[in-house]
Amino acid sequence: MLPRIPRQSAVDHGPDHVEIEGRLTDELASVVAGARRRALRDGDRQIDTAHLLHTLVESDPEVRALFDGPQVARLLGYLVQRSIGYGLRWRIGVEDVGVVPGVPGTPGWSPVAARAMTQAYDRAVRRGERSAHGVDLLAVLVTVAGSRAVEVLGKVGVDAGAMALRIAAAGGGLAEGYGAGGDGSSWGAPA
Repeated sequence: MLPRIPRQSAVDHGPDHVEIEGRLTDELASVVAGARRRALRDGDRQIDTAHLLHTLVESDPEVRALFDGPQVARLLGYLVQRSIGYGLRWRIGVEDVGVVPGVPGTPGWSPVAARAMTQAYDRAVRRGERSAHGVDLLAVLVTVAGSRAVEVLGKVGVDAGAMALRIAAAGGGLAEGYGAGGDGSSWGAPA
């Protein structure tokens, strides 16, 4: 039997600590629950950015609308392949690109996925919202160069930089840390 992936808090455990799921719309909370189920079903130890991307594209029509029609089919097809075996190589490691060593992580979440959830919420707050939406999460996911989500997008021919610009053009604004070069390499740095 696989261990349960717990609902846990974001990386910040200080006085302003807020549960990851407590900062989401009902729709995005459903995406997180789906990603948790997918990670368990796949035998992964943690929810990673590819789990989030998979469930987000499956369940959020606003997110799907940002992709070209054929891109959605290719993306979902690739992600299904990952869930039935392709992801075996990912099970042996932790998605930790761009994470500062020694910073405590969030149990049940890859460090990158937990940070992306926090930044999706921060992005919504800057817009005056009280909860993060699916597009907020997608805007952050496409900026994390080297993450599993960006790797998957690249494998199916979706340019992450072009997607970030498409989100901005649709009124979503660029995600925090989106580099001026358009590659997301400065993820996490103030924009």
